[in-house]
Amino acid sequence: MGFVLFLMAALWGLGWVMKTPVRARLVMIGLVYVAVVLAHLVLPEAAELRRATGGDVRPWLVLGGVAGLVFGYMRFVGRLRKRHQTATEAAAQDQPTPAFREAELNRYARHIVLREIGGAGQKKLKAAKVLVIGAGGLGSPALLYMAAAGVGTIGVIDDDLVDGSNLQRQIIHRDNMIDTPKVFSAQAAMTGLNPFITVRPYHRRLTDEVALELFSEYDLILDGTDNFDTRYLVNRAAVATGKPLISAAITQWEGQISLYDPAGEAPCFECIFPNRPAPGLAPSCAEAGVISPLPGVLGAMMALEAIKEITGAGTGLRGRLLIHDALYAETRSVRITRRVDCACCKSVAPTPSSAPTQ
Repeated sequence: MGFVLFLMAALWGLGWVMKTPVRARLVMIGLVYVAVVLAHLVLPEAAELRRATGGDVRPWLVLGGVAGLVFGYMRFVGRLRKRHQTATEAAAQDQPTPAFREAELNRYARHIVLREIGGAGQKKLKAAKVLVIGAGGLGSPALLYMAAAGVGTIGVIDDDLVDGSNLQRQIIHRDNMIDTPKVFSAQAAMTGLNPFITVRPYHRRLTDEVALELFSEYDLILDGTDNFDTRYLVNRAAVATGKPLISAAITQWEGQISLYDPAGEAPCFECIFPNRPAPGLAPSCAEAGVISPLPGVLGAMMALEAIKEITGAGTGLRGRLLIHDALYAETRSVRITRRVDCACCKSVAPTPSSAPTQ
């Protein structure tokens, strides 16, 4: 009997050295055991093989029974362990993952303690996607403040390069970024300020061919361009895709801003400015000049209105045009309404539910 047990142990050890699968080793040992038991049951008592293997089948049957019980117990325990592990993994998957990392909670603490924003509002900002047209005077502060505020995905489209004359007011760019595409200069500044956001730079001119598809990827559009052709293009695309549009304009010492949203019972840009101004009446900043902090004031207002629109905090500029006169330190707002004959949005039916509760 000792020889057979030694043979079984040798088979197991040889299989381990040869890296034979456990199942194969168990099968080999099992075949030896079955052969011994059959020899005791079939051969006569005087057979040499029976005497060499103990002469009695009962110890082998007891050994087989004990081995079977141990093996069955181990399989049972293994199944219980696997079932517990599966249940633990499923429970872990069902647990909601934290919306913010510890560093983000610390970063946005001043937002979270605001009653009008709180944790729920900050989650909305993290989930929001905002597209900014232009990385110039207005886009610079708007992009920086939305990045700082934790707007999760920010797209910026501009085909221009950073020029030395931009640096008087376009605060997102640096002197060492001259001749760099503005969108990549802006991306570097934004991710340097907040690594927890996603910035999508589009170094190209906005055209009719790409506007609709691009706008459909975002929740809110900000227009900081400086020419009426692009403003009308942006407005048409925003109306067509049903996206709220925050648009601002500046010149010299004055600026204006509003939120245009026909789907939310507000006029579109073309309702208020149906025709381009006559030549010379609305000169560009390059022609008329602009005081350095003015785009910062209006661009920061754009970011503020974007945050309010996303979180539903306070009362926004939907249906109001805010006019800021920096030279005389005056700010006023006027009511604006939709025009029933507007060529751009007359076919858009208002959907009050699309406007945030304010």
